[in-house]
Amino acid sequence: MTKDELHKYVEESTGNESNICQICAFKEGEMVYSDSWHDFQFDSAANVMSVTKGIMSLLAGIAVDNGFIKSANQKVLDFFPEYTAKRGEKTICDVTLEHLLTMTAPYKYRSEPWTKVCTSDDWTKAALDLLGGRVGITGEFKYATLGIQILAGVIENASGMKCIDFANKYLFAPLGIPEHKIHGASDKDDQFDFIMNKSPRKPEWYSDPQDTVTAGWGLTLSARDMAKIGWMLINSGRFGGVQVLSCEWIAQMTSPKLRLDERFGNMQYGYLWYRPHKDKPVFAAIGDGGNVIYADPESRISVGVTGTFKTRIFDRVDFVEKYVMPLVEKATIARLAI
Repeated sequence: MTKDELHKYVEESTGNESNICQICAFKEGEMVYSDSWHDFQFDSAANVMSVTKGIMSLLAGIAVDNGFIKSANQKVLDFFPEYTAKRGEKTICDVTLEHLLTMTAPYKYRSEPWTKVCTSDDWTKAALDLLGGRVGITGEFKYATLGIQILAGVIENASGMKCIDFANKYLFAPLGIPEHKIHGASDKDDQFDFIMNKSPRKPEWYSDPQDTVTAGWGLTLSARDMAKIGWMLINSGRFGGVQVLSCEWIAQMTSPKLRLDERFGNMQYGYLWYRPHKDKPVFAAIGDGGNVIYADPESRISVGVTGTFKTRIFDRVDFVEKYVMPLVEKATIARLAI
């Protein structure tokens, strides 16, 4: 399939590919493919949904690298000395950052209480109030978008910086990603619009009334931004001569910790990053709408895909491998032949 044929395929799709806004791919640090649809331009940003969680894992690693956090084994409450656990509550005292990063932290609910958290004045504090429970720490995987909000508070309390400033300084600036601003205080209608709106967005990050970013969703990136991040990870944490993230954290973050069920495509899971294959070193950050950072250390190719909101598109990895990767390889061969 040629670039024109792929463009037409996405443009005319009525299935899972119909919401794709941008695709960008890097090979050995060079951008070798880029395309866009639905009035998105090359540098437009999109709400990348749960890819935001993968970015939070990078920020946690950067905080460890810089000595703000000792390790992933540190207790969550170490970072909230002013927080008072409820009487008789013991489980919350034993929850570590690794439990948050692997989605094995326990919570006191059956389904996530979105209204309770997202109408509160402090989303991190509201998420902390949900942590723990009578069952204890079982090691069971429990996907928790609201729970990851605690990581934003951890980074802020550990570094003494707002999470948005930390991300701009330590991750976005070294990668040449535009400086991001917080979206600002929200109401219910604004939250709904931010998720469902299909228009291109500015470089921003959704935030609570405390100007703390939403850690589980709400970051906007372009496909090029995502491909850059993927390339940095493939390139042992280096980008443009700068060591953005340590090799040690990348290895820890992308090594499989859990095997997920059919609901998550039977993939393996590391620190908020997925491992789609048992026999390949590919890793990915995945969000609703098929937003994805796809990184293949063997081929040295990273791919970013943005899309408007559409639930449960876990075949985006398949799409990248079936259509984008062969095109990138052809483009690379053509460049070498010149």
